[in-house]
Amino acid sequence: MRGLTEGGFRLVAITPPDFRPGEAAEIAEALRRGWWRVHIRKPGHPDEAIERLINDIPEELRPRLTLHDLFHLAEKTGIGGIHLNFRNPEPPAGWRGMLSASCHSVNEARYHRGKVDYMFLSPVYDSLSKPGYGSRFTEEELALSGALGPDVLALGGVTPSKRDRLRRLGFGGAAMLTAAWQPLVEEDKTILQYITDRPDGLEEVLRGGCRWVQLRVKEASDEEFASLALPVGRLCRKYRATFILDDRAHLVEALKADGVHIGKNDIPLAEARAMLGPVKIIGATANTPAEAAEAARAGADYLGIGPFRFTTTKKRLAPILGAAGIAEAVAAARAARPGIPVVAIGGIGIPDLAEVNGTGATGVAVSGLILNSQDKTETTKEIIRIWKN
Repeated sequence: MRGLTEGGFRLVAITPPDFRPGEAAEIAEALRRGWWRVHIRKPGHPDEAIERLINDIPEELRPRLTLHDLFHLAEKTGIGGIHLNFRNPEPPAGWRGMLSASCHSVNEARYHRGKVDYMFLSPVYDSLSKPGYGSRFTEEELALSGALGPDVLALGGVTPSKRDRLRRLGFGGAAMLTAAWQPLVEEDKTILQYITDRPDGLEEVLRGGCRWVQLRVKEASDEEFASLALPVGRLCRKYRATFILDDRAHLVEALKADGVHIGKNDIPLAEARAMLGPVKIIGATANTPAEAAEAARAGADYLGIGPFRFTTTKKRLAPILGAAGIAEAVAAARAARPGIPVVAIGGIGIPDLAEVNGTGATGVAVSGLILNSQDKTETTKEIIRIWKN
């Protein structure tokens, strides 16, 4: 099959039907993050508006775009694929690019096999973008149909959390509209990031309202790390908290974590992204404004900037930044990518929260402040309360 690599699970993003400010840059970033393709679908909009959008996307990325309708624009703008549907069931004469198609039944999928490079089968789940557009299949029917394979991508109500289920059913990938353009990092959760090396006492912290946990155990083997991560992950899922692994990107999928945080001496961000794909969170450490800007440009989903002051939780501490240094690094990160969440870290105590809040940081990351407290739940509540007020 043209355009399909062996193995893997391909993720396709579909544009919203209406235009949005900065959409071309958003599409480019999605492709650079690792989305396999982006489908441009703008029903009812004039040719000129769609052509302007395409021309604003870097030329080297256009072969990974697929166009719905207006097929005459594909060759004109260098787009690499076209998508067939009931309005346009056949490709233009002489088309040599990638072909995809929409299917709404197992029989349609069988009909298209061999005629197109890949197809969408929908709606697999209740649609997120079309209220009332419910699933046409049960998972049991799909598993027994014999129609699934690497050329069939699930569409309809698909979210990143369903990826493993879809893979087990036999789909070769998934297409997302609503979920593709939602930020991976929920800013409210970044108010307090709790860094811990154990599951003990974690539920007390989660009861206090913390919704972001990073497991950091530098000296442990992978086996030892996994034994700690499994109960931590279960607690995070129970409380709908984001679960991040420190450094060990290779364990993220197996441990069902939401992502990884990489330090300056860990694997490069680009390598972590290639390993984890576009729907896992990757955070990065920065100790200077230049490092903050570089990590933001490289595609980090959030930054940890510090240290604010001396801390005993790190063996090799970078130079102290203080509030002024953190504010400068936050500004540099946001100049490189507006809106990127930034968390201040390093020896932050309760009396420091107001000052750190004034740096422009989204939140704080703490370890010993909570770990060593007599009442972890109340300390957690106090941190969140002070930060919000």
